[in-house]
Amino acid sequence: MLKINDKAPDFCLPNQDEVEICSRDLAGKWIVLYFYPKDNTPGCTTEACDFTAAMPHFEDMGAVILGVSPDSPKKHRSFIEKQNLGITLLADESTQTAQDFGVWQLKKMCGKEYMGIVRSTFIIDPDGKIQAIWSNVKVKGHSEAVKAKLAELQS
Repeated sequence: MLKINDKAPDFCLPNQDEVEICSRDLAGKWIVLYFYPKDNTPGCTTEACDFTAAMPHFEDMGAVILGVSPDSPKKHRSFIEKQNLGITLLADESTQTAQDFGVWQLKKMCGKEYMGIVRSTFIIDPDGKIQAIWSNVKVKGHSEAVKAKLAELQS
């Protein structure tokens, strides 16, 4: 499991427009990297809309918001258009990045066990180190908590 001050795992994933976004290209920036289970589901939609609404504040703090799920770039594009999202979504179809960050885990629902993404958020500093981690995120108020933590880390 990753800890505060660990170097964040490197990643290169396609976004909703099939443009590859790599952690190395974001060096020197603050990154809010949040993992979510699936496009167009209630909790994931709320989270994406909340981060979109808060985006100007994050941009003012020099931070990039990236959402990651196993959905395809095409599904991400449709989700963005349907919900009018302003954030970048990355397609981790192989789940390798989710595994690298330790958020691809055994889950249970209705007595069935399956592998899936545990909703989690990481703040990565300009040096590529993890400065904050949220696991098993409850969506309500989460983007505000992330924004407050980022402001605290930068002060």
